[in-house]
Amino acid sequence: MADIHHLLTKEFINGEKTKELSGVELSLSAMASYPFPYMPSLWDNRGNTLIFPFSYDTRENKRMKRVHSFQESISSNNNTPYRGGGGNNDSNDTSNSSMMSRSSSTNSLSNMQTMQFRDHIWTYKQLYHAAEAVEEAAAAIMEAAEQENRATSEEGEADEMRLVQLLIACAEAVACRDKSHASVLLSELRANALVFGSSFQRVASCFVQGLADRLAMVHPLGAVGFIALQPPQPPPLPMMMNIMDVGISEKKEEALRLVYEISPHIKFGHFVANASILEAFEGESYVHVVDLGMTLGLAHGEQWRALIQSLAQRAKTHQLPKRLRITAVGLCVERFQIIGDELELFANSLNLNLEFTVVKSNLENLTSKDIKTSKDEVIAVNSVLQLHCVVKESRGALNSVLQTIHELSPKVLVLVEQDSSHNGPFFLGRFMEALHYYSAIFDSLDAMLPKYDTRRAKIEQFYFAEEIKNIISCEGPARVERHERVDQWRRRMSRAGFQAGPIKMLGSAKQWLGQIEACEGYTVVEEKGCLVLGWKSRPIVAASCWKC
Repeated sequence: MADIHHLLTKEFINGEKTKELSGVELSLSAMASYPFPYMPSLWDNRGNTLIFPFSYDTRENKRMKRVHSFQESISSNNNTPYRGGGGNNDSNDTSNSSMMSRSSSTNSLSNMQTMQFRDHIWTYKQLYHAAEAVEEAAAAIMEAAEQENRATSEEGEADEMRLVQLLIACAEAVACRDKSHASVLLSELRANALVFGSSFQRVASCFVQGLADRLAMVHPLGAVGFIALQPPQPPPLPMMMNIMDVGISEKKEEALRLVYEISPHIKFGHFVANASILEAFEGESYVHVVDLGMTLGLAHGEQWRALIQSLAQRAKTHQLPKRLRITAVGLCVERFQIIGDELELFANSLNLNLEFTVVKSNLENLTSKDIKTSKDEVIAVNSVLQLHCVVKESRGALNSVLQTIHELSPKVLVLVEQDSSHNGPFFLGRFMEALHYYSAIFDSLDAMLPKYDTRRAKIEQFYFAEEIKNIISCEGPARVERHERVDQWRRRMSRAGFQAGPIKMLGSAKQWLGQIEACEGYTVVEEKGCLVLGWKSRPIVAASCWKC
């Protein structure tokens, strides 16, 4: 506050009122440096406040009443006639002279005190008026800053509205195969959708990439034949339908790690899944977890480290399982095996017997015979951000996977998926739904990380941008990001013979959200038996439990 006061004071003195305040110090230190030798005279012996020996006029420029000077006091005393009785005149003169001397000395001291006190009062009066002027200047500066901020905010909102209109117009042109119009709009979008701009500018840049890729794969307007939509990259290898089936690039691996560390999206799914699995394993001696996809191959098996630690801590009050088996399903065998070796060492350090195995198969071709089970063990199936990859127009692929899971007779199936409708039959509908969904995600990243943080750029460009481009530019088997709403998943699971299991952990989920110190704006709500993590009332990730 002292620095602000100094700056405002300096700004004020350099302004138009410099002449009025010439010679007056405005700093607090200067006010404190004035002596107060006569201030006790303002109070009587009883501690009551006395009236100041001055008053103010009612005019704007207030003046103190005039106080007689020392010379006037002496002159007044000399002109006063002596009214005494008889006696020696010399003696009387001497006595009168002595009395006048003492009176003059007393009057002189009193007048000097009054003058010094008057000087203090005048100084404080000037400082008071100067402080009022500084406050007025500060208020004017703050009001000007607020007006500038409002103008900037309104200008930013207008720019974003223009950007939304351009995106929608470009999407419509791409859907209509109007390449010339779409190309013009894409040029304008590239100039305004900045990778390091506002949250909406950044998400718009990802959609611009997707629209450009889609535009490059369609026939121009009026061409004879069908639309030729091909994936922007080489087609996936046969029998490889999962995101992890063709491996993970180093950039995407780092982006996945940053998403896990910074954003609560994946951690939320792990928390709900582990809590449900622990409840299903309570009192059991042989337990088995079948993990579909191993959470996109997240390094170190973070979810299962937390589960192993929870089982070991619960051993004080519950029986420790005699054996924990984890089966990872996917094609990244070497990567999964490295994670499994780390988990076995970690479990052994906590006196827990862990067996880790890998089944080399994609989800569509997985059979119940591929998974080694025993009759005396309890099975839990874990699917975090995986099943949407096998949702197709024909529904056959997903039904096959759900049938395989049903044959395992798991005690619980934990399903964690993005809660959004990105699998609609019409391109424009998917476009608008994705624009709303990822705008909320980028807004949350904007609140969690600084503007020019490279971590945020990596998360957006190498993780979420890949999802956006797949939703926007790909069709057919190449489009694997087919996210659906909770209601749609409920219908699909019910048709496959699963029953919804209640999730009674809303309170603990909210407590967990506070413990990880998630950015303010994230919410956890219960919706139709599911727990939904959202950003400012916009659903992001939903977790549900199912039983055979």
